[in-house]
Amino acid sequence: MKHEYYSYTSEELKTKDAKFSFSVYPENKDIFKAMADDMADMIAANNIIGKKTVFICPVGPVGQYPFFVDRVNEENISLKNVWFINMDEYLDDDRQWVPMDHPLSFRGFMERSVYGKIKEELVMPKEQRVFPDPNDLGYIPELIERLGGVDACFGGIGINGHVAFNEADGSLTAEEFLAQKTRVLPISPETRAANAIGDFNGALEDMPRYCVTIGIYEISHAAKIRLSCFRNWHRAVVRRALFGEPATEFPVSLLASHPDIRLSFTEYVAAVSD
Repeated sequence: MKHEYYSYTSEELKTKDAKFSFSVYPENKDIFKAMADDMADMIAANNIIGKKTVFICPVGPVGQYPFFVDRVNEENISLKNVWFINMDEYLDDDRQWVPMDHPLSFRGFMERSVYGKIKEELVMPKEQRVFPDPNDLGYIPELIERLGGVDACFGGIGINGHVAFNEADGSLTAEEFLAQKTRVLPISPETRAANAIGDFNGALEDMPRYCVTIGIYEISHAAKIRLSCFRNWHRAVVRRALFGEPATEFPVSLLASHPDIRLSFTEYVAAVSD
C-alpha cells in the first residue's frame, strides 16, 4: 500500500503521532450520545450565565438529534437564546434550495426531526434556525460576526475530506482555501456517489448536483470543532486525517492547527478490517 497509515491497526493509531486529538467509542450510538451531551451541556451552562449559544450544526451525522431532543425536553433546557446555523443545503439545477419535502432536504429534516419534536415553550424562534441561503450568501458571515462568534461546530467528514460541503480543490493554496466563506458550488462526483449510497439508496442519477455551504472560514473560526466518523469508509478518512499531510485535496487536514478540535470515531472505524 502506497500510504502506510491506511494499514495502521487500532493500537497503532494510539501510538503514532496524530495531528488531531481523538476519542474512540464502542458503537455509533455512543458517539451520537456524546455529541448530544456536548450540545446540551454547553447550552445549559451558557443559560445559567445568561450567555447566548451559537452552533454550526450538520444534517449528517444526524444520530445525535434524538438524544439531544430528549435531553432538552426532559430537563427543560431553554433554546430561546440559542442559534443553530446549519452547515449546508442541497440545491436544484437552478441553484435554489430543494423543496422542504424533498427526501434529502436538510431544512425538512431539521423541521421534522428536531424543531418539531421540541416543546414549543423551549424551542428557539424560527429566525434563530438558520440555513445558508443561495440568494443571500453574506448573511451567515455577517450574523456570526454580529453574534460574537460560534461556540462550537459539530459535523462529520466526507469521503474526500470535506467538512460541510467544502469540497477538495487542489488548485487553491491552503490560505486561499481557508479564506472561503459561505458560497454555492457543484458537488464533486465522489461526494455525490458516497451520499447516494449512504443517504439515497444509491439513486445517483437523482442526487442533487449543487449545494450551498458554510465556508471553511466560518468553521475554522468556531471556538470548538467536534467531528464524528462512523461509516465503513471512514477507516481511510480517519487515518488520512490523523497522519496525512495538510492538503487542499483533503480539506479537514487544514483544520489540524485549530486550538480545540477533536475527532470521534467508533472501534469499528479504528479497526483495519472486520
